[in-house]
Amino acid sequence: MSAEFFDCLKHKYAYVAIGEFKPGRFAEAQRLYEKAVSTYKDGFQGAFLLQKPNSDEGIAVILWDKIEDMDANKTALHEEILEQMTPLFAQPPVTEFYEVCSEIEAHDSSRGAVG
Repeated sequence: MSAEFFDCLKHKYAYVAIGEFKPGRFAEAQRLYEKAVSTYKDGFQGAFLLQKPNSDEGIAVILWDKIEDMDANKTALHEEILEQMTPLFAQPPVTEFYEVCSEIEAHDSSRGAVG
């Protein structure tokens, strides 16, 4: 079997953090989140930061090849950024790892139907 076939069977992992920031602190937390994510290299597959409209509640999703990749990307700069972010939370966020079971990409409808 080809390497491409096995690559299709390999699942990514998502680190998910759900939390709420102190009133008016979301923008500052977003800046720090983007700065922290910009330090990631090996195994990093992308990130999303979601904000509930008209609130300081959010969900961060960071995609990794393997769970261990997240620890491998922790640097002194990364830890310093997280320390700056910690006091912005109203309470500590709830964090979990999830296996990405399905990944469906949008198709380009401008190309028309296939077939």
